[in-house]
Amino acid sequence: MNAKILFSILLATAAPSAAQFSLEAPLRSTGSQLLAVFEPQRQVLQSSSALIMDGRDESGYGVVISADGHILTKASEFMQLKQPEVVIDKQLYKSVELLAQNSRWDVCLIKVEAQDLKPVEYAQSSDLALGSWVCANGVSSRFRRRLLMGVISAQPHRIKPSGGLVMGVAIKQEEKKGLVVQALEAKGGAHAAGIKKGDVLLSADGKEIKKVEELVEHLKAHHYTGSSVLIELKRGKEELEFYVELMPSHQMKPPPNRNDMMSGDFSERRSDFPRVVQHSILGSSKIVGGPLINLDGQCIGMNIARANRAESFAIPVEELHELAEQMIAESKRRKAGSEEKPGE
Repeated sequence: MNAKILFSILLATAAPSAAQFSLEAPLRSTGSQLLAVFEPQRQVLQSSSALIMDGRDESGYGVVISADGHILTKASEFMQLKQPEVVIDKQLYKSVELLAQNSRWDVCLIKVEAQDLKPVEYAQSSDLALGSWVCANGVSSRFRRRLLMGVISAQPHRIKPSGGLVMGVAIKQEEKKGLVVQALEAKGGAHAAGIKKGDVLLSADGKEIKKVEELVEHLKAHHYTGSSVLIELKRGKEELEFYVELMPSHQMKPPPNRNDMMSGDFSERRSDFPRVVQHSILGSSKIVGGPLINLDGQCIGMNIARANRAESFAIPVEELHELAEQMIAESKRRKAGSEEKPGE
């Protein structure tokens, strides 16, 4: 990268003449002169990020992690695709295999049949100084990745569940019966598991639950988005058990707060991550899934959520590298097990 050119552009943007009310187009964040400075980083995104398609529609991005076609991407987005396809550089791959999924990080491992791809180069650390330049994919054409720039805006930190974790069920405490299911959210884990209105809750993960507050505290202390809680309940004279998947409450009924209304498009899942790199790159929720790179073109993380108009989150490279190795190993073990013949 030519630091002198970048410095001169920054001077121009920082000290406009008194007569200027806005920057000339070439000097803006997506202007031709500024983008030209970041061409080496764009080339990294061109070769080492995957464009995830749903038929002919752009859905998001992925991180190329092996020369033979392994890719990490955002699981909750990928699982909604009807016709997943992948573009790496300018090559279209119509056959995409789902190998593994990690609900804790909202990441899945997919694979295309390819050779001699250029996987990302992992940076040694995600701990960059505040204000450090970072780059990521912007909305792209099929053949050309576009680049967006921003800066690190907070030190790596945990993102807690927004509004707490829920099963998607309304429970009323009745004096004679106990904790009775009053209603269920259509998109909630309780409804999907098979719990019904009128069921009486007995325990969670083997722990007797007598109050709604006890259930809330149990979910808060022992679970995370995508994990399951074992619910024992009574239906008539029968005692049943169900594994209920948990999710943040905002995914049930997105809160109509002013910040969200001003933010425009944001990720459906944007909370409950163990640790994230926070940056200022703007764009739609479709920028998620791809690599976040530094000025050396090294991957410092994987974009996992656009949270609002001012914040985007990425999985730090330390956890991302570990995830990549674990999920590839897991997929190989699963494949080896499926190929074993009876009696061998």
